[in-house]
Amino acid sequence: QVQLVESGGGLVQPGGSLRLSCVASESIFSFSLNAMMWYRQAPGKEREVVATITSYNATNYADSVKDRFTISRDNSKKSVYLEMNSLKAEDTAVYYCSAYRARARYWGQGTQVTVSS
Repeated sequence: QVQLVESGGGLVQPGGSLRLSCVASESIFSFSLNAMMWYRQAPGKEREVVATITSYNATNYADSVKDRFTISRDNSKKSVYLEMNSLKAEDTAVYYCSAYRARARYWGQGTQVTVSS
């Protein structure tokens, strides 16, 4: 069982920035094999994938966050990050880190991001 712990959420004004972090409990080798994702879920909406980074560092983004968000990973720290810039009110949601490997998916507990003036 892989445990994922997110941090870095909070309240930010529109146009501001936040950096989310997620650290995994598994070994560095195992972490390096994971595809890692950031999802988000806004009140009353379904959970949606925001960004993905594969084990070989290929990235993909939802259209709504392209050119504003950047996903990255540091295998030596068993961590994945989401740099969020030019935040909008519609980015308000609980953000979840997820790991996928060998047909198994793991989730963190989520971190709240609120964009409001």
